[in-house]
Amino acid sequence: MTIVSENNRSYIEDVIKLSEIFAERANQVDEDALFPHENFEDIKENGLLALTVPKEYGGSGIDLVEFLQVQQQLAKGDGPTALSLGWQLGVILEQAENRNWSKENFEKVSRLIVEERALINLAQTEKATGSPSRGGIPTTIAKKEQNGWRINGAKSFTSMAVALDYSIVTVDVNQTGTKGYVLIDHSLPGVKVNETWDSISMRATKSDDLILENVFVAEDALLFEETPQKPFPKGWYLQIPAVYLGIAEAARDYAIKFASDFQPITLPHPIKEVPEVRRKIGEIELELVKAREVLYGVATKWVEHPETRSQLGAELQAAKHIVTNSANTIVDLAMRIVGARSLSAKNPLQRHFRDVRAGLHNPPTDDAIVYNLAKNVLDS
Repeated sequence: MTIVSENNRSYIEDVIKLSEIFAERANQVDEDALFPHENFEDIKENGLLALTVPKEYGGSGIDLVEFLQVQQQLAKGDGPTALSLGWQLGVILEQAENRNWSKENFEKVSRLIVEERALINLAQTEKATGSPSRGGIPTTIAKKEQNGWRINGAKSFTSMAVALDYSIVTVDVNQTGTKGYVLIDHSLPGVKVNETWDSISMRATKSDDLILENVFVAEDALLFEETPQKPFPKGWYLQIPAVYLGIAEAARDYAIKFASDFQPITLPHPIKEVPEVRRKIGEIELELVKAREVLYGVATKWVEHPETRSQLGAELQAAKHIVTNSANTIVDLAMRIVGARSLSAKNPLQRHFRDVRAGLHNPPTDDAIVYNLAKNVLDS
């Protein structure tokens, strides 16, 4: 499988090179539980923030399949860095596909990324309402004032919060029950980060709380207001399983190298010749084939048949379920091959084990996916 299409080969080598560099830093980044600023300086320097920005605004204009391949490759180096980057790339990809912001607003945000190398994330989740995938109007309020908006509220699970230049924050517009999206410059008075992130998984995403206290923004900071409509599938959310698949591939590569190199004194050959080890490696390969085919099968449909996107919700959710569970199975098998050494604090497998587990808790969760799949066939 190639990393990206022939039309976008200019950054393939950069993505592979950065993945290798990130892998060298990953253990330290995890141990420190700090945001990987050095990784993101490399990302900015190599122009990766603009991968999904349309070419008309100076970006690379990659599509969903290419986006997922980039995420998978970067996650082989460092999962938290890839997942964090993916939120920005995904939000912009969605707008590139849908164009539901005004042309002026989309161009404005795109220029910030291309020209200022701005780091941006979508801040949606709140403690009171939970994941936006469950529905619900934000408790964060945007109140209209003369020449602008006054923003008050708090967001949780805001990845990259300590490093963001801007957030696109979901709000209740004038407490009308209309969801809006407001661009907030983090240098403004009243924007604060409460460092609450203490997860043992994906530690370096630094998904802290974003606090907004009487933040005043200009009128044009309101990028978009949603109108009541049937929820439309979000193809870019497949970045979640793509990242965890990349982490699983890193675990697989480690286990294969270990099995090829490790030869206990009780054996005349490396353990890769042991039947049980070979069986486990075969099971890993089966899971990888299944995960890759499902992930890129539905992503290819999304790209090549845009007229069917509204009907792909169930397949997108099923892909998330299948790939994240396969990724967990692969890491578990890799650890069984390596044995007790995989639990050493210095061994990358214990980090992969902790990180890949987070995929089960990224929305939509397994229970919601299964019930939705049943609903589709039973209530149609």
